[in-house]
Amino acid sequence: MALSPTGLPPYASGTLRLPGRVHFGHGSRALLPDLVALHGRRVLLVADPFLTATPYLDELTGALSSAGLAVRIRTDITPELPAGSLDAAAAAAREHGTEVVLAVGGGSALDAAKLIALLCVHDGPLSRYYGENLVPGPVLPVVAVPTTAGTGSEVTPVAVVSDPERELKVGISSPFLVPAVAVVDPDLTLGAPRAVTAHSGIDALVHAAESYTARPLDTGRSPDTGLPAPVPVPVPVSESAPVSVSVPVFTGRNALAEPMALRAAELLGPWLPVAVREPSHRQARHQVALGALSAGIAFGSTGTHLCHALQYPVGALTGTPHGLGTGLLLPYVLDTVRAVPEGAERVAAFGAALEHLPAHEASAARTVARVAEINRAVGIPASLREIGVGRDQFARLADLALRSARLLAIAPVEPTRDLLLDIIRRAHAGTLDDRTAA
Repeated sequence: MALSPTGLPPYASGTLRLPGRVHFGHGSRALLPDLVALHGRRVLLVADPFLTATPYLDELTGALSSAGLAVRIRTDITPELPAGSLDAAAAAAREHGTEVVLAVGGGSALDAAKLIALLCVHDGPLSRYYGENLVPGPVLPVVAVPTTAGTGSEVTPVAVVSDPERELKVGISSPFLVPAVAVVDPDLTLGAPRAVTAHSGIDALVHAAESYTARPLDTGRSPDTGLPAPVPVPVPVSESAPVSVSVPVFTGRNALAEPMALRAAELLGPWLPVAVREPSHRQARHQVALGALSAGIAFGSTGTHLCHALQYPVGALTGTPHGLGTGLLLPYVLDTVRAVPEGAERVAAFGAALEHLPAHEASAARTVARVAEINRAVGIPASLREIGVGRDQFARLADLALRSARLLAIAPVEPTRDLLLDIIRRAHAGTLDDRTAA
């Protein structure tokens, strides 16, 4: 591997874009009135619909009102988050004179809040901002409170929507979408059903694995220094933003994110199966929530790669949950990554964290086997065949996955169509490279 003039590998640099405040711990939701008030008095509360059947929503709105905040509530959030569904919410937010958006719920609620905050400041339609670095300036401050442990949206710069004019879900990625505050209270995950815990939790493990195994994003090399050269990304001109942004939203391999990815593996490996098996186990909920937050911090700067590129078309064609798909694909993707020497080293190191092993006992093959074992423990199907994928869909899945250029750009192996087809075939058959069942 070539070294930079500093003597370090070329990826020994890092970027973190995080909320100004991140609070974690049981009962940390009690901080919300004060934290919200730091950003404004007129609040739009975007809440997951399921919260209307719990005492928590009344508890929260009462606390906010007692703190002198004027609150308007929106609970009409749909799981697939159709882009057009956010227009009415944004109009209501503007009519309310909203100064801060408080989001409480799963990934869809948090993503909705980010995009409502965007539309309160910048003109629609949302399609103007599809892609990277196209949000022209700051949005309303968002205070994000997840009720599931997995998406990481409370600390990331991306929101995902569905668009009827597109086959796949589409992301809007910008540092301006990073929430101002994240409050992660593990108590809020205690009521999550087993399937939600499994799907969101395994997705968090995928975030950690893909962040840690990502390759550096190739942005070109400066002829003077040998270091990565800035790549201007054009954005719409506005009074509040420069004409170009020189740093990609997702960087690929990232020295600052790596420790968080490994920490996530240490927490999720032993504790996710416990949280799924015993939903009221408070220590397991604590560890999984912390692991998911750590994974969100990691991939929010680094990005994700093959599992996510393949899941988007798999999810669109089968109607299966996002985390189920990424988790199902993870053993096959890691099995592919370990075919190259540096990939094998990375997969082995990830497995050492996952199983709390000394380095000399870890191996890439053992990591793949352990991930497959975790999937079985939490109820993730072992093959694409089990979720309804047919052989006649293989080519279409690969072609659609190839559209995810941003994700494939940091894949640790060359993401050719043939490679994607090989992953799909093996995931359909449920066999790994050594011919063992997943």
